[in-house]
Formats: sequence, structure tokens, C-alpha cells
Amino acid sequence: MLNSALPKLEQLIEQLIVKNSSLSQDLAQAASQNEELAQQVKQLEDDNETLQLEALEQEEKHAATLEKINAIVGRLEQEEA
Repeated sequence: MLNSALPKLEQLIEQLIVKNSSLSQDLAQAASQNEELAQQVKQLEDDNETLQLEALEQEEKHAATLEKINAIVGRLEQEEA
């Protein structure tokens, strides 16, 4: 019985070694993908912040332009009166 158990045990150990190696490779690949995704998230956050700042600048420019237009319209209305 011992003679038949030993080859089976060796076979199971070999299968575990192969499975462990495969899982280690999968883990390394997942870690690499995680790092890439983290870099992409950081880049997207930076891009988002830039776009928000640009939107605020445009809002300020539009407000200043609207103020100038209202001032011109106000003067024109005064001249007509």
C-alpha cells in the first residue's frame, strides 16, 4: 500500500507546485495591471483637475464679458432715453 501511495503523493505534490507557479504568475500579472490602472487613475484625476480649472477660468471670462456687454447695453439705453 505504501508503494502505491508514494507515487500518488509525488504526483499531487508536482500538481501543487505547477498550480502554485501558475498562481504566482497570475498574481504578478494582476499586480502589474493594478499598478498600470493606478497610474491611469492618477492621470485621469490630474486631467479632471485641469479641466475643472479651465472651466472655472472660462466661467470667469464669460462673466467678465457679460458684465461688459451689460455695461454697453446700459449706456446705449441711457443714450436713447
